[in-house]
Amino acid sequence: MAESQEWTYPGHGGELVARTWPREDARYIALLCHGYGEHIGRYEHVADALVRHGAVVHGVDHVGHGKSAGERVLVGDYEQVVADFHELAGRAGDRDPGLPTVLVGHSMGGMIAARYAQRYGDELAALVLSGPVLGRWDTVNTLLALDEIPDTPIDPDTLSRDPAVGAAYAADPLVWHGRFARPTLEALAACLDRIRADGGLGDLPTLWVHGADDRLVPIDGTREGIELLRGNRFEERVHAGARHEVFNETNRDEVLAEVTAFVDRVLPGTT
Repeated sequence: MAESQEWTYPGHGGELVARTWPREDARYIALLCHGYGEHIGRYEHVADALVRHGAVVHGVDHVGHGKSAGERVLVGDYEQVVADFHELAGRAGDRDPGLPTVLVGHSMGGMIAARYAQRYGDELAALVLSGPVLGRWDTVNTLLALDEIPDTPIDPDTLSRDPAVGAAYAADPLVWHGRFARPTLEALAACLDRIRADGGLGDLPTLWVHGADDRLVPIDGTREGIELLRGNRFEERVHAGARHEVFNETNRDEVLAEVTAFVDRVLPGTT
């Protein structure tokens, strides 16, 4: 497994804890954008696959997540989270100037990555969206309609057919296991509205991967957003039987191989 290095930088809500998986002869930069309630440490195996493929990999715990500062899972405005992530990208580019950048976002991180691509797409060579929150996510509207948000954590069984994934998630002290914060839900809804309003990604090569049996972020709602967002160079892979975390599914090696093959197709001359 590729070794990583932790480092910090200031974000809009305090100190952010980032992680780098270095490679001296890297062909490209890969940025990993994690999902709601989790942290970048859950992506060690994804980073390892990308490092072996030729990337130097960077990720960060978003504000209020993992080891970063901020009230737990409280996000007031995702535009600021995108700005925090852009700072990560800038530092990655300063470290390895001239390398193309591939952005990989999962779930809420897929939403952040999509918004990032709308704002900074000219700085990206490719975009990968895994089970992204886009289009219609009924969970947000359902919870916001309630007078009180119920104390219902994410069900670990919705993550993967591999029971070890759910068990590790449930036991992880850096994962948030409580209720959604209302301001975070409001910020999610606002970000989805912005993405819908700002439209497609033009010529940015984009790969969308999703589990057909994703009960946490159902594919039909995401597809509504994808159809508005997709540009001229778009690919999709839907995995039968797979649940929400396709990078942690029983066929994870197949999914990660799809990602690296996509990168090879869209980054000519880097192989």
